[in-house]
Amino acid sequence: MQGICFEDLAVGQSAEMHRVVGAADIEAFAEVSGDSNPVHLDEDYAKATPFGERIAHGMLSGAYISAILGMKLPGPGAIYLSQSLRFRRPVKIGDLVVARATVTALDDARGRVTLETVCQVDGKTVVDGEAVVIAPRRAA
Repeated sequence: MQGICFEDLAVGQSAEMHRVVGAADIEAFAEVSGDSNPVHLDEDYAKATPFGERIAHGMLSGAYISAILGMKLPGPGAIYLSQSLRFRRPVKIGDLVVARATVTALDDARGRVTLETVCQVDGKTVVDGEAVVIAPRRAA
């Protein structure tokens, strides 16, 4: 499986994925990450928070961005170098998260790709940031 080679990338190119967040997703993420904060797992606890209900881990949305970079743009062979994230709004059980990455800059000398990253629910940004990856080069 080969991703998009650096030479085939262009500023403005983008990819996205859609995921509905389920309670099982949150529970699985808590298990894998070790983050069992009760705001994510305990309905009674979460009701007493400003959110009024359970919310997803912010990094679950970050994982959706990682999936785009690792599987779509640039895809397999990409090496993640950095990611900034700003958490704007909570993601709740049943929300449809639309995650998108858009190429904003290409550094030919280093083979690095800078991408704007964003996750939205109902057209409102829940997470945004910037990623830098190394894209695979076409074989000479």
